[in-house]
Amino acid sequence: MKLYENGAYLLNGTEVVYAGQEHAGMPSKDEAKKNTIAYGILESHNTSGNMDKLQIKFDKLTSHDITFVGIIQTARASGLEKFPIPYVLTNCHNSLCAVGGTINEDDHMFGLTCAKKYGGVYVPPHQAVIHQFAREMLAGGGKMILGSDSHTRYGALGTMAVGEGGPELVKQLLNKTYDIDMPEVVGLYLTGEPIKGVGPQDVALAIIGAVFENGFVKNRVMEFVGPGVKNLSADFRIGVDVMTTETTCLSSIWSTDEKIEEFYEIHGRKEEYRCLNPGACAYYDRFIEIDLSEIRPMIAMPFHPSNVYTIDELNANLMDILDDCEKRANISFDGKVKLDLKSKVRNGRLYVDQGIIAGCAGGGYENICDAADILRGASIGADEFTLSVYPASTPIYMQLVKNGTVATLMETGAIVKTAFCGPCFGAGDTPANNAFSIRHSTRNFPNREGSKVQNGQVASVALMDARSIAATAANKGYLTSACAMDVDFTKPKYFFDQNIYANRVFDSHGVADPSVEIQFGPNIKDWPAMCALPDDLVLKVVSEIHDPVTTTDELIPSGETSSFRSNPLGLAEFALSRKDPEYVGRAKEVQKVQKQIESGISPLSADDAQAAAVVAAIRKAYPDKNFDGDCKTTLGFGSTIFAVKPGDGSAREQAASCQKVLGGWANIANEYATKRYRSNLINWGMLPFLIEEGELPFKNLDYIYIPGVRAAVAAGATEFQAYKVDGEQLIPFTLRMAELTEDEKDIILKGCLINYYRG
Repeated sequence: MKLYENGAYLLNGTEVVYAGQEHAGMPSKDEAKKNTIAYGILESHNTSGNMDKLQIKFDKLTSHDITFVGIIQTARASGLEKFPIPYVLTNCHNSLCAVGGTINEDDHMFGLTCAKKYGGVYVPPHQAVIHQFAREMLAGGGKMILGSDSHTRYGALGTMAVGEGGPELVKQLLNKTYDIDMPEVVGLYLTGEPIKGVGPQDVALAIIGAVFENGFVKNRVMEFVGPGVKNLSADFRIGVDVMTTETTCLSSIWSTDEKIEEFYEIHGRKEEYRCLNPGACAYYDRFIEIDLSEIRPMIAMPFHPSNVYTIDELNANLMDILDDCEKRANISFDGKVKLDLKSKVRNGRLYVDQGIIAGCAGGGYENICDAADILRGASIGADEFTLSVYPASTPIYMQLVKNGTVATLMETGAIVKTAFCGPCFGAGDTPANNAFSIRHSTRNFPNREGSKVQNGQVASVALMDARSIAATAANKGYLTSACAMDVDFTKPKYFFDQNIYANRVFDSHGVADPSVEIQFGPNIKDWPAMCALPDDLVLKVVSEIHDPVTTTDELIPSGETSSFRSNPLGLAEFALSRKDPEYVGRAKEVQKVQKQIESGISPLSADDAQAAAVVAAIRKAYPDKNFDGDCKTTLGFGSTIFAVKPGDGSAREQAASCQKVLGGWANIANEYATKRYRSNLINWGMLPFLIEEGELPFKNLDYIYIPGVRAAVAAGATEFQAYKVDGEQLIPFTLRMAELTEDEKDIILKGCLINYYRG
């Protein structure tokens, strides 16, 4: 795999000309950029008239049951009357209905009644995971889809899809736009053909390993082109595409051909197919060459999809790599628990406790059929090792039953379950303490598999392709590359039965029924009132995180905590609970001062003596500041966290909203891992501050004073004078902020997106 930072031209889809080697008569880079597939789709969805500053209107929206309640509640509070475009509500995350009594099913009924009232589509639990339903029923050539799940990626089908936090969907529901600068486009030029035993997860992990740490595709669009594309089946392309999220790219798109046309035809939607290819001379801002024949079965070791090795490399350097993983875990868990992977080595081989093939990445038809071929006639054994398989949709499950694949798997001792995303985010198949799981799913972040450090638990996940998971299962849990297996893949044809959805999925066909009463469960709560940004701001640092990357799962844990997603204050109790258990209490203490200010009590008279002393120090330096009388709009008190690079992973807005409802006013970071997390902060009225790398001018529990912050935001400032309050001294330093759009300024000034739409 070769990365070219300076970009390249692609002529007629086959000839690569690198920057600096242009032929005479070739168009300029700016002109040739317009010939990428991505440019054409973005141009057709842009409403601004300016391709440098995009204002995108999407064709369709999709959400699952961790996010749709909050999205609809926010939209309702902002004046929603009808879903203006198709909006699909799936129920594939909190499907077990086992945690918190009735609250999961209450949310499902909320979704069904909202689909009826506002004119949407409702997919009941266990019918399909969100992205498989979108592939089968929503995707279309040249279309754009926005989803409130980070793995919203349908580029292999010719659909540019973006995963964002819920507030961005709220904007679309209120007929507003998705505003971004024109992203750069990275060309991924595929040649060759995967060798036998290599699957889509192997290709995806190889790409992630090459581009994540260096940010090569961060916030850019990945465009897959080249002669190697035609050597991949539709399912294979889909399996690579969904994992592009883990590169931190903005979106993805692929050239399409007769295999994608066949996919649409199989699903009864042939009219949605479009042949998409770059123009005769297309320019890509960056370029990657990938020879598919060189890729070997991969494994992403704990605790990130980019921590990749070939399986052969791992087996050859087993103890060294396991030791490195243990050291990383000790840093990530601050020494609170001990991960022991080396004990998994038996007679020189790595023994695995659990295998999972599931979700939007692993649950595809071809993955499961190939896994069954490898396992045919084998036994997974009667020891610790278990194998669970989750088809991504009921239509896939039905075809697997009809062609005998389910029987083949079950005969080995594997369990075949319904469509469910639970294993991917810690709501199902949580391993035993210190167990090691291999999974064809999307992520392997710390504790994402469901273990709880605060309870002394630790488990770990490695990501692998379904084929190598099956090979490992055939060897009763001993790690094995699929390339080591002698197997003939049968590749049974897929037949899609649309009657399953026709008989069970509620589809309003865009017709709203205002007479329908929304069904609210007792756990569904409105958002608490949030005040506007004050003139000046005092921030107390209540958590300081120096991990290289902080995931949204660490900011607000997934798993059973997500059952409380419809109760903003209830869910906030879990914020940073697995990373910094003291965060919630500290944030609440600061919030008490803000609530006193809002009730008319001067901060100089606050119950918090430390806060009162901070205000006294500020007054000494700024004697003209009047904090004695009504200071509701002049001074705010709130919390902030520092993290080196927060926001990798899930698009869940709760990573920001939980901080906000606990009184958070800002984040401070060296950089933000994803555009979507920064957008979530802004949409919840939180300031996305930046600070230069190096020794911090403050530490945990310090107070920071930012005078004139409201005026600075309104003026579009990118630098903010700040002070560390040290006794009676104010020690200056500088905070920065990337440029905000006019709407983003207004959202922050008004305190949050809900206030912005209320006017």
